[in-house]
Amino acid sequence: MAVITISREMGTGAYHIAEELAKRLKYTLVDGARISANAAKYGLSPEMLQMVDEKPPSYITAEDRKRAAALNTIELLLLNFARKGNVILYGRGGQDLLKGCENVLRLRFTANFEERVERFAERYWIDPDLARSLIRRSDHQRGGFIHFYFDRDWSDPLGYDLTFNMSHLSEETALEIIVGAIKDPVFKNSEKSAAELIDNMILKKKIETALLNSPALDYRPFTIVAGKGKVIVSGYLSSEEEKIKALKIVESVKGVKSVEADIHVVNYKDYKERQ
Repeated sequence: MAVITISREMGTGAYHIAEELAKRLKYTLVDGARISANAAKYGLSPEMLQMVDEKPPSYITAEDRKRAAALNTIELLLLNFARKGNVILYGRGGQDLLKGCENVLRLRFTANFEERVERFAERYWIDPDLARSLIRRSDHQRGGFIHFYFDRDWSDPLGYDLTFNMSHLSEETALEIIVGAIKDPVFKNSEKSAAELIDNMILKKKIETALLNSPALDYRPFTIVAGKGKVIVSGYLSSEEEKIKALKIVESVKGVKSVEADIHVVNYKDYKERQ
């Protein structure tokens, strides 16, 4: 059940490589189109998907929390595909989402900026100045998403197993290297431990999403640890009533067997008003 994640800069040709890789390995490519096709099953509207996909979340207002919940739902979709194995997760922080899973081959595609501009402009028949603007915005947005959501520098090479400079490598060379790398026995040998880890991630995301979607809570992000159905929830809420509601929500999530709470009641609203 090996998983390949692809992080890419716009204009590197990474998508064509991902498509060809999926054909050669007979893997499922989980890209924007496949996420859109499955979104309705997870309760995501096309409008909300467009609003949150690969964009940094916020938790300040009720509307912000809806967007954060939608982003969590996208991650649940990705995790469910990863749990099945033999998939390619295209973008969306897959390499960081599956942190700790040893059955994941993490790839990064980069290239010279002006070469990316030329490639992108030629492919879509657009003015190079417009291509530059779109690529800069894409790089900023994707880098911001990884920094905000996973607290990591998007370009840090330590976040990837293989980085391909497509200014110097052909697509065929990159493909041959990847196909060879995924045959390493480490991916097969780590399937069991990875499956258990992903199951825990899925449960954690379900709990986070349920809490974010609750109109009864003035939710702030909790620290949630899940393992084999046992859940530890820690954080802060503004009242005992909210604490009781939060615990009921956690207990109602399918797969939760027991809950240990370390939720502190802090009237931060009054504190804020006094400042």
